[in-house]
Amino acid sequence: MKANGDQPRELTPLIDAGGIRPVVDTAFAFESTGEALEYLAAGRATAGRVVSKMT
Repeated sequence: MKANGDQPRELTPLIDAGGIRPVVDTAFAFESTGEALEYLAAGRATAGRVVSKMT
């Protein structure tokens, strides 16, 4: 990806239509970002991405 708005605009309809689905390994609360980084550093994220949620 490049730092411009063209690619996100092209991806949005695909995501909305269910053509692209992100694979999330684990979701951590924003307050647990340190724990999320430790999880990544330990190599435990194998099934997908690790997400830090901001609610």
